[in-house]
Amino acid sequence: MVQKTRVESSEEQTATLKSYILYPEKQKALYKRTLFVVSVSQIFGGAGLAAGVTVGALLAQQMLGTEAYAGLPSALFTLGSAGAALIVGRLSQASGRRIGLATGFMIGGLGAIGVIIAAIINSVLLLFLSLLVYGSGTATNLQARYAGTDLANNKQRATAISLTMVFTTFGAVAGPNLVNVMGDIALSIGVPALAGPFILAAAAYILAGIVLFAMLRPDPLLIARSIEASNKEKHEKTHSAITEQVENRRGIIVGATIMVLTQIVMVAIMTMTPVHMRHHGHSIGEVGIVIGFHIGAMYLPSLVTGILVDKLGRTAMAIASGITLLLAGLTAAFAPGDSMVFLVIALSLLGLGWNFGLISGTALIVDSTTTSTRAKTQGTLDVFVALSGAAGGALSGVIMAGSSYLTLSFIGGILSLLLIPVMIWSRIAKN
Repeated sequence: MVQKTRVESSEEQTATLKSYILYPEKQKALYKRTLFVVSVSQIFGGAGLAAGVTVGALLAQQMLGTEAYAGLPSALFTLGSAGAALIVGRLSQASGRRIGLATGFMIGGLGAIGVIIAAIINSVLLLFLSLLVYGSGTATNLQARYAGTDLANNKQRATAISLTMVFTTFGAVAGPNLVNVMGDIALSIGVPALAGPFILAAAAYILAGIVLFAMLRPDPLLIARSIEASNKEKHEKTHSAITEQVENRRGIIVGATIMVLTQIVMVAIMTMTPVHMRHHGHSIGEVGIVIGFHIGAMYLPSLVTGILVDKLGRTAMAIASGITLLLAGLTAAFAPGDSMVFLVIALSLLGLGWNFGLISGTALIVDSTTTSTRAKTQGTLDVFVALSGAAGGALSGVIMAGSSYLTLSFIGGILSLLLIPVMIWSRIAKN
């Protein structure tokens, strides 16, 4: 009976795949449904992401009694996201986006719970271990952007990435602005105030996982893979296909470089901004406002960015990313420490520059991969992006402790200019 049920299930799956291969209108409907489901999950995912960004450094500073290692939380959950990116990517490649993404968010939720327990018992070791696990949610939140592109055509890819990222804004902006509320709730149940946002993160990540597991059916990556396999059977391999494989490798390198550089600059400056603000007497609520604007700028412009990337091209928007990040670094470096206005402008520019870089780089990666290896390649590349963020987060505390926030921001701004020669090289190599 069990074997018969499995056979029937396999036949049903085969029939479903064939129906999507034969009927393009079904592909379009699934594409729209996938964008909707991923967007809903990203609202929760964004809220979970915001907790670590807003109070992670402050919680570590409080527990360690020094700011020299205040960049460690960012480094740890970013390092954790590196390992999770690899796992989620390979799991998605083997079993589809639904399983990979749902698992990643669930694990991130468990990490947030661990941070809460660590704060209650004042265990630095548990805090660090939990932040590593919490990083799984960060990695999954980023990898979810790929799910919307699986069934998109070449002219829709950047826009598809953008749509999912726009919805991240709702949760990501709400999270930092709920810092005081979650702190009060935490105190009322005997949890340290700075651990309050992680209560929100735990619930948000777990809900994001449930949404994806329950609703992302049929799996867009598995359908896209079947469609691509069917198309290959209809057309023989030609010399042009071999040429494109070489071009794909170059596109992957350039796309990864864009994302790595923007991640280093963004994480380094963002991580130490709350500490810098506390030095100048700003309240936790004011820190939440600045970080809220920053995260809003990271995600809210995405819809327009995606259209620009599709219309103006990946190269133009990658260069725009470098210029915007330079302006962000210079503004942060020379802004008066007690000025909320200048800090909001600096962190908003920082988020916008990252947004330009992430979407243009991601679009290049999708352009340069096939469904047979796409999820695995995307996961591997996100490892490098996460590791670069971990390095930026770890070094930011050391640089600031040894010098100043001005120095850190100035270095970040200058580093972002490397995007321009990278894009010039890619254009020359292509020609």
